[in-house]
Amino acid sequence: MGDPARWFGVGSSDAADGACAGRAAAAAALDGREAALVVVLSQVRDDLQAMLDGVRSQVPAGAIIVGTSTSGQYTAGTLDTASTVVAAYGGPGIEARYRIADVSRGRGREAAAEVAACTSELTLPYQALLLFFDGLADDQQELIRGAYAAAGAATPLVGGSSGDGLQYVRTYQFAGDADHVDVVSDAVVGVGLACESPLGIGVAHGWRQAGAPMSVTRSVHGKVFELDEQPALDVYVERLGMSPEVARDEQVFRELAFRYPLGLNRRSGEDIRLIHGGEPDDRSLICLADVPQGGLVWLMEADEDALVAAAGTSCHQAIAMLEGAPPLGMLAFDCAARKMMLGPAGVERETGALAAAAGSIPYAGWYTDGEVARIRGSQGLHHLTMVTLALS
Repeated sequence: MGDPARWFGVGSSDAADGACAGRAAAAAALDGREAALVVVLSQVRDDLQAMLDGVRSQVPAGAIIVGTSTSGQYTAGTLDTASTVVAAYGGPGIEARYRIADVSRGRGREAAAEVAACTSELTLPYQALLLFFDGLADDQQELIRGAYAAAGAATPLVGGSSGDGLQYVRTYQFAGDADHVDVVSDAVVGVGLACESPLGIGVAHGWRQAGAPMSVTRSVHGKVFELDEQPALDVYVERLGMSPEVARDEQVFRELAFRYPLGLNRRSGEDIRLIHGGEPDDRSLICLADVPQGGLVWLMEADEDALVAAAGTSCHQAIAMLEGAPPLGMLAFDCAARKMMLGPAGVERETGALAAAAGSIPYAGWYTDGEVARIRGSQGLHHLTMVTLALS
């Protein structure tokens, strides 16, 4: 299974000049070959359009170019030192289509349904919908619901939200072709990808439950007002043995919340909900994704070894889904909060675990503000998780 003429390539550049960085990274990834899909990952920079023009200069007609700003990007050899990373997938037996839509003004679900419609143009048997979306979108779960409703239960979802180096000010999405690439914000880009051989998705996080469950007695989307019929913020800090006043220092509270997220019970394990802040006035907890009212949540904890091991586990899961087809390459969607928690030495261990699991397979990874992986069921939004997409 698998066509030996298909290929996956990765290139990177740390050039200060955007046009030079885009040109060099794309040239290395394509190596003179014709691609169906080109993915561009970049730090936020003033010359994003020039960088993408550099990419376009190396891309032949017929390829689509999509991508995102990130909170860091890496390949097997860069360890997050490159400002621009380009991945390319090409050869016979591949179809790629894209659409882009505005997610501002609460249009998340509607916009995701619009871009998911590109999957209707696919004809090859193995399909997935890739999503690149604004990391500052109000309710990321609504995007997943919209994509799921439009693409259908048989189409896996995979992707991640755009980042801006953890500044939470403005993120960017890219979409176009060799003639022109749009640089936008407040958008979602959907890529319908189909192949003659299987695609594999892996999901692992390394977190474990800590303490007794709590009932979500009042919540609206990503805002949790009550846990166990008490103000959510008070319950949360009490469980951690902290004073409620800790929430008034935004930086201190965020670092604490990154280390003790909430876990939602799923059939396949726990989904993680990262807490982005606490509201001292109404004593609520703020998450970027839904925490369903009536459900149970736990405090979650992890150590460095478990987080590092999750990278290899995710990779192995994705490759196992290829049904024996030889893996050609991989995209990794890695949570930016994991990067913060691990620190430089831990990041080196994590990417080392990913590289060891991938072996000789080229890969490109980036740090997101929310990861997407849906293989079955209607859920699919993750935080503090390593998601991988293996291509054959």
